[in-house]
Order: sequence, then structure tokens, then C-alpha cells
Amino acid sequence: MLDFIQWEMIWNYREMYLKGIWVTISLTVCGYLGGVILGLFLGLGQISTKKWLYWPCKIYVDVFRGTPMLVQIFIIHLALLPSIFGQSFGWFVSGVIALVLNSAAYNAEIFRAGIQSVPKGQMEAARSLGLTHSEAMRKVVLPQAFRRMIPPLGNEFIALLKDSSLVMVIAAPDILYVSKIVAGTYQRFWEPYIFAALIYLVLTYAVTKLVAYIEKRTNNTINPRKQGGRA
Repeated sequence: MLDFIQWEMIWNYREMYLKGIWVTISLTVCGYLGGVILGLFLGLGQISTKKWLYWPCKIYVDVFRGTPMLVQIFIIHLALLPSIFGQSFGWFVSGVIALVLNSAAYNAEIFRAGIQSVPKGQMEAARSLGLTHSEAMRKVVLPQAFRRMIPPLGNEFIALLKDSSLVMVIAAPDILYVSKIVAGTYQRFWEPYIFAALIYLVLTYAVTKLVAYIEKRTNNTINPRKQGGRA
């Protein structure tokens, strides 16, 4: 099997693959960071008692979670941005916007569930100490909730990393797009797509180990005994 595979075609396009890896990482990081920030506000909106704030956030989350990201990319790149600005600004802007808006919907649910998992007594105790609702949320509830949200937030990053390959439909020169070029040039499909799968596997494995490390460090901070400290 290994003798049959012609790895030289991958080597010939090594520079394009390196650029494709950078594009994939850039799209994922930008989309994820924006999605976390927007998702936090959406998550807070979903637990708000104010209907004018709750319903827009709820509808947003349901719409973006209930429609395919591929459709969202086409709408943003071919319809939304040209209608508003008269042009799409290229694959990077459209790709990042699509990833941010999609990721925010899933992160919103993570934040909502994480915040609601903190006992209500924590908020009440913080308010009794004179903190405002926003101060209690920022200083008491969110830090506790964040520790519980690390695994699902990490899983969302991994999912977004893989979903970023969909941006290749608007000519983003990512890993999958380069593999498509190599496959078309040589009319061989095993090598480029297996190599693309291996790259994604390595990237997701690295992220998985990083999330596990952060989670372990966070748990050790909560539990001093694990670090040999005094309880």
C-alpha cells in the first residue's frame, strides 16, 4: 500500500500545504475568538428575564444551529456582504464572519448551560455582600462556570477547526483546497486527501492535549491537594 502511494506529489506542493495549514489555523482562531465573545453575550441574553433581550438571542441560536454552515457561508459571501457593501471583501472576511456567527450559536449554549449549572445561592450570596448583578456575574458566577465549560469549549474549537474546511467552497486556500488542486493536477485522490486527513488529525490531537492540560491545571487550582498543598 505504501509503495503504491506517490508521496512526491505532496512534496512538490509542500509550500501550498504549509500556507493551507496557516490559513486553516487563522480562520479557526479568528472565528473561535469572535464566537466566544459573541457567544458569551448571547448566552447571557438567553438567561435574561427581559423578553426583548431573551427572544432575539434565542432565535439567533436556533437559526444558526438549525441551518448548515455551508448554506451560511454562501449567504454571507454571495448575498449578505454584497448587498450591504456592494462587494464580499474576499474569502477571509466572509469565512471569518461565517465561522464567528456559527460558532457563537454553539458557544452561547455552552455559556448558558455553564452559568445555569452554578447554584443560585452563589449569586444570592454575592448580592448580599453588596455586589451588583453584573459584578456578581463577572466576579463570582462566571469564574466558577468557566471551569465547567473548558471541555465543551475545547470540543467546539475542534469542531470549528474541522468545519473550517467548508470555507474552501469560496476559494479559501486552506488544507482541503490545496488537496483538491493536487488531486486535479495529478488525477490521483488517495494521496492528497489522506494527507489532508492526517494534517487535520494532528491539529485536532494537539488541541485535545492542550484542552486536557488546561482542564487539569484548572482542577489542580481548585483542588490544592493534587499539587501537594494544604486543604
